[in-house]
Amino acid sequence: MRGASFEAGRELVRRRPWLTAGIAALSLGAAGLGVSFAVHAQPDDDAFQLRAEIPASGPPFASALYQSLGVRLVPGNQVALLDNGAVFDALVEEIGKARSSVHVLLYIWEKGAASDRVTAALVERAKAGVACRILVDDFGSPDFAKTVQPPLVQAGCEVRVFRPLPGKDKLARNHRKIVVLDGKVAITGGFGIRDNWLGDGVHAEGWRDANVRFAGPAVLRAQQAIAESWQEAGGALLPPEALPELPAAGPASAAFVSSTASPNVTRSERLTQMMIAAARKRLWIANAYFIPSQAILDLLASKAASGVDVRILAPGMKSDSKTSFGAQQGEYGALMKRGVRVWEYQPSMMHAKTMVVDDELSLIGSINLDPLSLNKLEEGALVVDDRALAAALALGFGRDCEHAKELSSR
Repeated sequence: MRGASFEAGRELVRRRPWLTAGIAALSLGAAGLGVSFAVHAQPDDDAFQLRAEIPASGPPFASALYQSLGVRLVPGNQVALLDNGAVFDALVEEIGKARSSVHVLLYIWEKGAASDRVTAALVERAKAGVACRILVDDFGSPDFAKTVQPPLVQAGCEVRVFRPLPGKDKLARNHRKIVVLDGKVAITGGFGIRDNWLGDGVHAEGWRDANVRFAGPAVLRAQQAIAESWQEAGGALLPPEALPELPAAGPASAAFVSSTASPNVTRSERLTQMMIAAARKRLWIANAYFIPSQAILDLLASKAASGVDVRILAPGMKSDSKTSFGAQQGEYGALMKRGVRVWEYQPSMMHAKTMVVDDELSLIGSINLDPLSLNKLEEGALVVDDRALAAALALGFGRDCEHAKELSSR
């Protein structure tokens, strides 16, 4: 049995105690600082194990991605990193420039300074006639309707809730974080609209996270991911002009991959295994909840044993889930014996979900390496084949390790 963490679970359990019924196990931290749901990973004899040889990058990798996930790695994208609180500067700026539509899909949205900034920008655009459609998950944002929604609705925003609780499957939540402006520009990553994400990730307890702004053909898939969730929540089809054919905007090849729950194998699991399998020289992973499937653990160990520089950056003692933090300790030993290097981030919660593969491939999005993300949750991530972005992510990874403690295999 493995643990898996939900952000904001502490508040949810306190306000909606009936959610504990029917859940196999729920563990609260001693000080009430986090919540972790214990769920079974897939049995080893039924679990998906990638066996195909995955090319490192370029057209061969693009072909493998399409065969495995049905998503094209398309050229012509502009991609820029948005670390930590910079995501709110970008959100406010891009919302302010929107002329036809703003579509927001988030897991966490809570009242506070960050929310006030984004809400004010949306209210201004909605009053100007821009179609603002907002979808939040009922698990992750339990107080949204009371504390955030009223001024948005009053201004003319259409607001919907994903899978209102109580529901059939309380753990099948929408964990995606996507904002699309005019169908042309998108922002995704690990962020939520909550004051934890303000700051620089090093000082004043501000969470460390990574996000991207991207423009170009890859935006269409991000918009489609919002559209399918919007429909499930009772929303109408998006107008055709919200899904335009997009010209080239930059040098990067990119693909937005969405994932949904599956009784067998999700795209989150397939994509994670693909990225690991593609590594030939370097595989640097930063992840908020490192409790992966056995297949992923085996791939990591195999890559390290073959000489690939495999590094894991996970939360330290300031993890928002003490149970998840404890569970990840049990995964390190065998990996370090095979050559994997492991760091735990010290200043604040490490909430990023990124991968750097060799010198070209990167992954950034909402996928945690835990049983919930890999099996139950609606997720999304951007795959990028671009040397400049890989270099920028690698530089950030190195800086983060300066604020982290490397663990010893002894």
